[in-house]
Amino acid sequence: MTASPAGAPTGPAFDILPLAPEVLANLRQLGYERMTPIQAASLPLALAGQDLIAQAKTGSGKTASFGLPLLANLNARRFAVQALVLCPTRELAEQVAQEIRRLARSEENIKVITLCGGAAIRTQITSLEHGAHVIVGTPGRVLDHLSRQTLALDALNTLVLDEADRMLDMGFADDMAAVIGHCPKQRQTLLFSATFPDDVAKLAGRYLREPKQVKLTEQHAAATIRQRFYEVAEDQRLHAVGLLLNHYRPVSTLAFCNTKQQCRDLVAVLRAQGLSALELHGDLEQRDRDQVLVQFANRSCSVLVATDVAARGLDIAQLEAVINVDISPEPEVHVHRIGRTGRAGEAGWAFSLASLDEMGRVGRIDELQGRESEWHALSELVPTSAEPLHPPMATLQILGGRKEKIRAGDVLGALTKDHGFTATQIGKIDINDFSTYVAVERGIAKDALRKLNAGKVKGKTVKARAL
Repeated sequence: MTASPAGAPTGPAFDILPLAPEVLANLRQLGYERMTPIQAASLPLALAGQDLIAQAKTGSGKTASFGLPLLANLNARRFAVQALVLCPTRELAEQVAQEIRRLARSEENIKVITLCGGAAIRTQITSLEHGAHVIVGTPGRVLDHLSRQTLALDALNTLVLDEADRMLDMGFADDMAAVIGHCPKQRQTLLFSATFPDDVAKLAGRYLREPKQVKLTEQHAAATIRQRFYEVAEDQRLHAVGLLLNHYRPVSTLAFCNTKQQCRDLVAVLRAQGLSALELHGDLEQRDRDQVLVQFANRSCSVLVATDVAARGLDIAQLEAVINVDISPEPEVHVHRIGRTGRAGEAGWAFSLASLDEMGRVGRIDELQGRESEWHALSELVPTSAEPLHPPMATLQILGGRKEKIRAGDVLGALTKDHGFTATQIGKIDINDFSTYVAVERGIAKDALRKLNAGKVKGKTVKARAL
């Protein structure tokens, strides 16, 4: 997450808030100068100790809206879990934990632990034995630790439910209730949700005490997100995605489908057309999911085809286009989908394919957005280049990661100093416990792979492969 996730906010300055001087100095260093709308609306209430219901989308700056209050409630000298943030996915939990660590830099030794499924539970138990101040995790894994008595919440004073609507969508209602049952009754609870359906309202009514409600009805600026709708027959829908990509040629596109099967079918069609496409849905193993996200975020894959639940919490920088392959039955979800592009003042495209059966859904979207949709004909879509659309980067996987104490600088040094590539030819480097992923310019991928396998990283021979 970047320092000012919603671009360049023009809201009030952070120094009007009752924050310690060293916290304000850290915010300035991180590039937080003025509050986003959700921060300006929620921070004064949350810092005053109020329970809060905030309707806010990913990328609006909401992590600071609950991160700063939970840190303000912490006693750093008390080595016990004092704040818990529940998130729907591992990816979002890791983003949130990273941002809380950044926000906590002015306070020495604030320990933040991430507890999510898909990671080794023994490693997490060892981390918990050394103590922590803040836990960020998914409901299932947090409940697992509570059941094993490897996690205690007796000292908790702040509970955050982040993206509550998606946690309920993903079937976490019982796990959330069980986790909240382990929390002290006297606590501050902050609930954040992109949409506010009845089940979220019931959740809030059950677990929050006299909450203040913050609802931002801000719409995405028409200047930054250019929306176009195309009417399609059902048998044209998947082919039309390829037409859009070859006409507009976005570097990175997130395509939303309403079902997992539609995701699989679209990926097969796009690959048959020679396009680089990956799928993201609930049936993927965590390892495969991690690799897919790495490749899309580092621009090694042109199209990520995803369901709403799987894509929740993703915050991909420089996303040029969103395609609604199917129209969502919920107009708020449509607005949330298209808000993934046009971030930080960048322009973005939002394309929607609608059959006659979906026109009622489009009407509800128009009503929510307060304007009529702009319609175009599929016949306008013609290839704008003879060159096939390929992603600019390729991903190489090195077997070995944090457990082998590999750092990004080690990999960059091996490729530049040892093997003669330039730093501009190397993209994002992602390191997890057992693997390191490095993006390189597509044109040098084979050469870089050969040299990595023939050379050394951090003085050791490594095995690498192309994804």
